[in-house]
Amino acid sequence: MDTLLTAELAANSPRFRRKSSTLVDAIHDLPERMEMAPAQLYSTESGRLFHSGRIVIVTVGLPARGKTHISVALARYLRWLGVKTRAFHLGDYRRATVGPGKDVPDDYFFVNASAASVLLRQKILKRCREDIYQFLNHENGQVAIYDAVNPLSAGRKSLAKEFAKHDVQTLFIESACDDERIIEENVRSVKISSPDYVGWSADDAVKAYLARVAAKIPHFETMEEHDLNYIKMINAGERMMVNNCSFGYLSHRIVFYLLNLHIKSRQTYFVRAGTSSETDSYKADASLSDQGREYAKTMSDALLKHREEEKRDLKEQGGPDTPLKPLTVWTSTRRRTVETSEYLEKLGYKSYHDLAVRLEPIILELEREQNDLLIIAHESVLRVLYGYLMACNANDIPSLEFPRNEIVEIIPASYNNEAKRIQIPGLPQQMVPASPQDIQIPVPPSGAISPMPGTGTGTPQETVNEPSHKIADATSRLTV
Repeated sequence: MDTLLTAELAANSPRFRRKSSTLVDAIHDLPERMEMAPAQLYSTESGRLFHSGRIVIVTVGLPARGKTHISVALARYLRWLGVKTRAFHLGDYRRATVGPGKDVPDDYFFVNASAASVLLRQKILKRCREDIYQFLNHENGQVAIYDAVNPLSAGRKSLAKEFAKHDVQTLFIESACDDERIIEENVRSVKISSPDYVGWSADDAVKAYLARVAAKIPHFETMEEHDLNYIKMINAGERMMVNNCSFGYLSHRIVFYLLNLHIKSRQTYFVRAGTSSETDSYKADASLSDQGREYAKTMSDALLKHREEEKRDLKEQGGPDTPLKPLTVWTSTRRRTVETSEYLEKLGYKSYHDLAVRLEPIILELEREQNDLLIIAHESVLRVLYGYLMACNANDIPSLEFPRNEIVEIIPASYNNEAKRIQIPGLPQQMVPASPQDIQIPVPPSGAISPMPGTGTGTPQETVNEPSHKIADATSRLTV
């Protein structure tokens, strides 16, 4: 899981940033040199794109409404486009300021807090905003995402005025939700994985977090300020309100992206297609071989067994006994990928999607999908989509490996996505290409170079040997 700075480092450093680690996506890693992002179309001397100037995106909303999920997903999308983006999670600053193993005063989260708690909040806010200005003014940053509750109208107006003095535009994004089912699902599936609840039982973590929510509800003011730029997402994307937001192309791209985003938890699985009867001739678009058909059945059985085991484990940990989410299957138009999905179709699972289109519409469809998702495709397609979800840098994407004896599962967590592998038993060895020793799990090691300088929020990293390969042109158009 993510590693926080020690108390000694926190005391000596003005910045409190997350650090990605093995099996965790690289959205919070700190890049070390200039590099084109996977979907970046051009570069500028200033490093800023789309003639949009500098923007601070400010999240608004009660706890457990998906603010952190939105901030991380938006940072991932903007970085993919090449926009220098960094997320600043106020919770990280709070944890780093009080030190590991310590907690804030009991009244810290209450509006009518004591003078000591108010001073502590102001100290934490000051450090967070100093980092935002450092990023925008001295690191050529373009979009800073300030992830916090920001409950009061007066405070939001003050924020907008403060940033305007520095020639920085402000866009507020509120995630509002009154659906108790969505709130509880978000708390159980995401929030209890927060660093605040390491070592807690699931039930105790849920109770503590819901108490924090209850403390803020009487004092929260929803966004209705006509003079501010804001987007209000209601009930996980069921409705959206947009006020102003007419200050450039980039703000319109953000609105369009959020129209496709939701905050509901969803698992994503990547798997290779079975082998064809004419392995050496990709142009032939051949059908599955006998081994390929056996692989399709074995893979499907392994995936369905894994989903049932995860449901059982969740129930044993105190989670609700709810049915499994529907499983949607995406394939490309290649015959062997379609045929790999046929066993699942016979069991009632739907396969319909064509990946042979431009990348960005696929990403937007990926964000919009609310069912659990299985993607069966050629390895080059899996590389690019995995690279997006796990925030891999452009140079690493061509070397990602997906052996046929493994299903890669992407699991959303509080501040990032996590990856794990599901073994498919009993496959002939000749069907399983060997993975390079240094990439047993297709995740760049902690400290690997990210797409652009100043686009992560990780701690300073140790030196990493740079890969010699370059990004394939699959990032601009996928033909599978």
